[in-house]
Amino acid sequence: MAAWPADTIEKIASTDDLHIAPYHADGKTTGTLTWIWSVVVDGRLFVRAWSGVQGRWYRSAIAQRAGRITAAGKEHEVAFEPVEDAELNDRIDAAYNAKYAGSPYLPPMVAAGPRAATVEITPHTAA
Repeated sequence: MAAWPADTIEKIASTDDLHIAPYHADGKTTGTLTWIWSVVVDGRLFVRAWSGVQGRWYRSAIAQRAGRITAAGKEHEVAFEPVEDAELNDRIDAAYNAKYAGSPYLPPMVAAGPRAATVEITPHTAA
């Protein structure tokens, strides 16, 4: 997996404006950009689907493994990878708790459903 440049991931981490759009089955067109909470853990970018593994963007992201995001004022071609490591998910929970403390939407984002739909977003690299 490709790593984010330090300056880019710092900008993304400091904002709350990430929008995600996985590719459709044709691999060329994306769905509508969806605003989503994001967190950074050890320089790696993570998101979760509010509605869990049944969420539309999540299913597309996992099926296509690629798409686009806009974050910190820029558009990025990206790859998506599901996160299945329990220890890493605990650290992602902690990052959500720190970044979104006080939000009434926080408890559901660290619950089992969204936690099962955790995705790492990496910059797309040409094969």
